[in-house]
Amino acid sequence: MPHFAPSTCPRLIVKIGSALLVAADGSVRRDWLAGIAADIAARCREGQQVAVVSSGAIALGARRLKLPKGGRASLEDAQAAAATGQIALSQVWAEVLGAEGLTAAQMLVTLNDLEDRRRYLNASATLDRLLGLGVVPVINENDSVATTEIRFGDNDRLAARVGQAAGAGGVLLLSDVDGLYDADPNSRADAKLLERVEAIDERILSFAGASSGSGMGSGGMRSKLEAARIATCAGIALVIANGRTERPLAGDRGTLFTAQAGASPRKAWLAGRLTVRGHVTVDAGAAKALRSGSSLLAAGATGLEGRFERGDVIDILHEGKAVGRGLSEYDAADAARILGTKSDAQADILGYAPRAALVHRDHFVLI
Repeated sequence: MPHFAPSTCPRLIVKIGSALLVAADGSVRRDWLAGIAADIAARCREGQQVAVVSSGAIALGARRLKLPKGGRASLEDAQAAAATGQIALSQVWAEVLGAEGLTAAQMLVTLNDLEDRRRYLNASATLDRLLGLGVVPVINENDSVATTEIRFGDNDRLAARVGQAAGAGGVLLLSDVDGLYDADPNSRADAKLLERVEAIDERILSFAGASSGSGMGSGGMRSKLEAARIATCAGIALVIANGRTERPLAGDRGTLFTAQAGASPRKAWLAGRLTVRGHVTVDAGAAKALRSGSSLLAAGATGLEGRFERGDVIDILHEGKAVGRGLSEYDAADAARILGTKSDAQADILGYAPRAALVHRDHFVLI
């Protein structure tokens, strides 16, 4: 696993899965966590700024409340377990980091906090200030208020979005797997660990299983690959590594997903969103033009779905696959009225002067 040196990665996001932090009986693996804190302290002494995305609240709360199925039998159980377990999780982080002379800060976020542009910028400013003060932010999804429909659902993707918001150079996902294999290592002795991935294509996605290895957390390899896509598209390197060692931040085994050419902060935020309000389907000519850097014109649009307003985020599809994502210049009703029409006919249809495009290239990003 490549090291994130201060010279190349001034800010690092470390995500820790539930299976690493919480033992099978629901207790905290305190000795292991103390090793992580020591690793973080060493990185901070070298000049890195480190933030932690920590799972474990639901697992800890379920043990205290004696809830079945690890607190995941129902949404209400998960919310109650999260509310109870978050106190314990924050306390243990404050203690182990404090023992290394570091100050911990807690940040609880919901999906909407990072999907809404203004709230995203507020979170970004808070992270920047905390890290600048030498504090170690400990971040988790606010599962006590998150719902099934409006949530990250796993901390892998949350870590990638936090990496964007923090302006990090690297994200390290510590889990109970070594990294990405080209086959299931539990059933194939010849499975090979992929040490470096340059692009997340259909071949890479085909290597991902659907479930969490431990059964304790909510993530799996698929969510880790989605996190890698979010991070790398924003110019952030991401590593998946096994945390089942005493000092995992000093490890040398894992899968590195290399950073792509970074988009502008606004376009990176667009590409990394997990929710959209609708989509517009386009023909082959429009898809080619978008990939060449053009705006989406109504003449190239063939259909739409969703209830969106002007300024909402929508996906652009061709043959059922996403080409890109952008901000709509029209609400859904007006967009539907001018689908497939040229600009000189749109004023008569709309009753007002048409805008330059359905989605302008300045507010569009390929995905």
